[in-house]
Amino acid sequence: QVQLVESGGGLVQPGGSLRLSCVASGRIFNLYVMGWYRQAPGKQRELVARITYGGSTNYADSVKGRFTISRDNAKNTVTVYLHMNSLKPEDTAVYSCNVSPPGAPPDSNGSCWGQGTQVTVSS
Repeated sequence: QVQLVESGGGLVQPGGSLRLSCVASGRIFNLYVMGWYRQAPGKQRELVARITYGGSTNYADSVKGRFTISRDNAKNTVTVYLHMNSLKPEDTAVYSCNVSPPGAPPDSNGSCWGQGTQVTVSS
């Protein structure tokens, strides 16, 4: 069984920065794709960024140049980070970590979600 534990959300002023962390443990495979998704009130969940085992990344257009995803593949855990800079009020959402088999959608049988962490960008 996979466990994902997220941390790092909070309240930040526009233009500020935050770093989200997600630690995956349990029955995980380092080859899995790690990703961050977000959902704002009244909106659909959207991909923010994801990263493969080999370090290939892709980002939502709305966060390119401001957010950076990275991962640390240890022996028994995988940690993925989301560094968020130049935050805007429209970045306000619940951010959730996801781990999925390569090529599989985030809601596949082999995927797992974290509990979500609130990010609020407001003055």
